[in-house]
Amino acid sequence: MYNLKVIIIGAGIGGLTTGIALRQAGYEVEIHDKAKELRPAGAGISLWSNGVKVLNRLGLGEKIAQIGGQMDRMEYRSHTDELLNEIDLMPLVEQVGQRPYPVARTDLQELLLEAFGREDVQLNSRCIAVEEGDRHATAIFEGDRRITGDIVIGADGIHSVVRRYVTGKEISLRYANYVNWNGLVKADPDFTSNNNWVIYVGEGKRASMMPVGGDRFYFFFGCPMAKGSTVEPEKRREELAKLFQGWATPVQKLIQKLDPLQTNRLEIHDIDPLDRLVRGKIVLLGDSAHATTPTLGQGGCQAMEDAEILSRYLLTTTLSVEDALKRYESARKDRTANLVLKARKRTDTIYSQEGDRAQEWYDQLKQENPDDVVEALAKIILSGPLN
Repeated sequence: MYNLKVIIIGAGIGGLTTGIALRQAGYEVEIHDKAKELRPAGAGISLWSNGVKVLNRLGLGEKIAQIGGQMDRMEYRSHTDELLNEIDLMPLVEQVGQRPYPVARTDLQELLLEAFGREDVQLNSRCIAVEEGDRHATAIFEGDRRITGDIVIGADGIHSVVRRYVTGKEISLRYANYVNWNGLVKADPDFTSNNNWVIYVGEGKRASMMPVGGDRFYFFFGCPMAKGSTVEPEKRREELAKLFQGWATPVQKLIQKLDPLQTNRLEIHDIDPLDRLVRGKIVLLGDSAHATTPTLGQGGCQAMEDAEILSRYLLTTTLSVEDALKRYESARKDRTANLVLKARKRTDTIYSQEGDRAQEWYDQLKQENPDDVVEALAKIILSGPLN
C-alpha cells in the first residue's frame, strides 16, 4: 500500500524503530510521546542477534556496532564465586550470522532518534484515547487535540492507553515478585574481563555485569521482594550491600563502585498474552502488546521484530490496512506469547524462594553442556523474521 499516514504513540525502542522502518517505506509518520523529555527506562539492554539484524536491514548496522559491547562469552558463577558454567558465544555468532550487541539504553535511543529525526518526535503529547471511522483512525490527545491518519500504532509501553481500545478491556499487570536494580559503571578488570558477561546466582538472587560500549559495564541485580517496597536513591547502595552480603568479591566491588543516585530500582511486571494485537486500523507493538520480564533479554528485540513484520505487511499487502494488520497479528501473536511465558517460567526459577528448586537449577547449571545453551539461544534468534 502507498501514501499512508501513520501515527505512532510512544517514542521508545519499538516506536522509534517502527517509525524509521515506515519512513523508509515512504509513509508519512508522526511519533508522539507523553514525556517532556525522553529518558529510557533502565540503563542497558542485551540486544541479541535477531534485534541487531533488524537494525542492519534499516541501515544502522555500523552504528549499533560502534555503541555495542564486545560480548564473546558468558559465565555463570555461584554467589561464592564457584564457576558453574562457561559458554563460548562465537559458535552462536557463526550459527546465526550476527554478533549480539549489549548496549546502553541511552546510546540506543540516541541512535534511533538521530535516524528518525529528533525534531520530528512530538513530546509532551499525551494520548488519552483512540477511535476509528470508516476510512481513518484518530488519536485523541489532552486538550481534545485530534490527529487522524490511516493507522494508529500503540507503542506506548506496559501502561498502554491504546491497548484498552484494541482489547476492549483493562489489562492488569502481573507482578513478577522481584525487584531489579540496574545501572552503568566503568569497566574494571576487578569485575570481569571486558568481553565477558558474568552472572552470579545464589540464594534465589542474581547479580550480573555485561559489557557495553564506552568501556563500561551494564550491571543488574535481582532479588525476590514483596510489592510496594521503596528505598530512597541515596540508600540503594546500602540496600544492595545488605541483600548481597557475603557474595563474591567482584559483586562487593561493584556495589561499592556503583553510583546509587544513578541506579534504577524497578519492580518487574509483565502481562498475560493478549487475545488480540489489532482492532481495525489500530495495532499494538512492543511492551504494549507483549510486556515481558527481562530474563530472556528479548523485550527490545521483539519490539524490533514487530517493526520489521508490520512494515513488511503494509508494503506487500494491497487489499487493505486492516488486512495487513491482521497478517501482522497472525505472524506475531504466538511467537511473542511463547517468549513471554518462557521468560516468566525462567524468572520463577531464577528468583525461586523454594530452596530445593533453586538448588536444582544451580546443580543443572554445573551439568549443562554449553552447546545446549548455544542451541537454545540460536533457536530463539533463528525463529525471528530475518532468518
